[in-house]
Amino acid sequence: MSRSAHPAGPRHADVLPDGHYSAPPTDLNALDAHVWSRTVARNEDGVVTVGGIEVTRLAEEFGTPAYLMDEADFRARCRAWADAFGKEADVFYAGKAFLSRAVVRWLTEEGLNLDVCSGGELSTALDAGMPAERIAFHGNNKSVEEIERAVRDGVGRIVLDSFQEIVRVAHIAQSLGKRQRVQIRVTVGVEAHTHEFIATAHEDQKFGIALAGGQAAEAVRRALKLDGLELIGIHSHIGSQIFDMAGFEVSARRVVQLLAEVRDEHGVELPEIDLGGGLGIAYTSEDDPSEPHEIAKRLTEIVTRECEAAGLTTPRISVEPGRAVVGPTTFTLYEVGTIKPLDGLRTYVSVDGGMSDNIRTALYDAEYSVALVSRTSTAEPMLVRVVGKHCESGDIVVRDAFLPADLAPGDLIAVPATGAYCRSMASNYNHALRPPVVAVRDGEARVIVRRETEEDLLRLDIG
Repeated sequence: MSRSAHPAGPRHADVLPDGHYSAPPTDLNALDAHVWSRTVARNEDGVVTVGGIEVTRLAEEFGTPAYLMDEADFRARCRAWADAFGKEADVFYAGKAFLSRAVVRWLTEEGLNLDVCSGGELSTALDAGMPAERIAFHGNNKSVEEIERAVRDGVGRIVLDSFQEIVRVAHIAQSLGKRQRVQIRVTVGVEAHTHEFIATAHEDQKFGIALAGGQAAEAVRRALKLDGLELIGIHSHIGSQIFDMAGFEVSARRVVQLLAEVRDEHGVELPEIDLGGGLGIAYTSEDDPSEPHEIAKRLTEIVTRECEAAGLTTPRISVEPGRAVVGPTTFTLYEVGTIKPLDGLRTYVSVDGGMSDNIRTALYDAEYSVALVSRTSTAEPMLVRVVGKHCESGDIVVRDAFLPADLAPGDLIAVPATGAYCRSMASNYNHALRPPVVAVRDGEARVIVRRETEEDLLRLDIG
């Protein structure tokens, strides 16, 4: 049986008191191409495959829970972003979404640059062979040691996040006999339509230097005066999991206005503008993300139009997709443990993972899809809440979804679109062991991040 999308039908037609409810799909065995990676399919035996390998075989070989990553899909998405923006723009993969040495190698081979935000991410990038000049270094509180390493190793750009950091980076660069390329991150007062904790461009938050009150203009003045810095542009990032491009339009307009003010005051046209990332992906059938070529066309048109109106040469554009590249490429495979029906409410389905491998539902009230993947079923749909094994009532993986009523312990279920911010935010809560990341491609599977062991936990505990 090949992959097919859910048939059209009502979604969220009926609402429970907690506000989370979806009308059941007419075919629980269908896999919505919108939320699964490109090589996922269901074979003639009813078992879901990825990269040509059955999930039952992967579970036997690598155990559960496990993050199963579609390498071909990841590479294809890298190429799609690179092709969409072409050679006149720069695409920086946001490593915070998920980073490993294998991922760095894929990025390098497929032509994407890399955005890091910690010494650990920088170390991973350099160790795996990403050229330093293709790395951007973010962060609101970079340590002196991190800045020194970034400057010494020749990182292509450092994004300055505060007045203190302007001076700090300039001093370190000058002491090392270098002139560091930098951008200034500004908060433009645009609150993206996203969760409060992941909206990053309104003034009341920790990132960037505000346009309001002339602070960003003052940051530019200071950076231009310091010999250790080469100011190449302005950076703006308005949030995460964004579908509406209107926020980018307002942000671009305000950043271009700042560029015009810089030209008028200093006689300098800064050559680059970074509009950040935050583009959303489909976690459920209701989500409707744009394709990279659509995003590239819209962002380029916005910046070009605003620059023409301001009489500026259009600067080189940079973007920083992370979730939009890696999110759809991965699903988390779980084994069903206990099943607990609650009359008149829902059925609780417990799996062998939980908030230690996916904190996003608890943290952001994120919504996910789920499917029975080790077999097909003709049973009636039942409303379920997929929960983890941790000692926490908020340990929820999928808040409300439908699975077959004959679901049983030992079945394998999978949650798609877990490539971003799941493994990278995973924890050892309750001394859980973080799952492996298994890359699958063309009938072959290999571990790129191994499963933790109890020995790993005990090795850190020096008693």
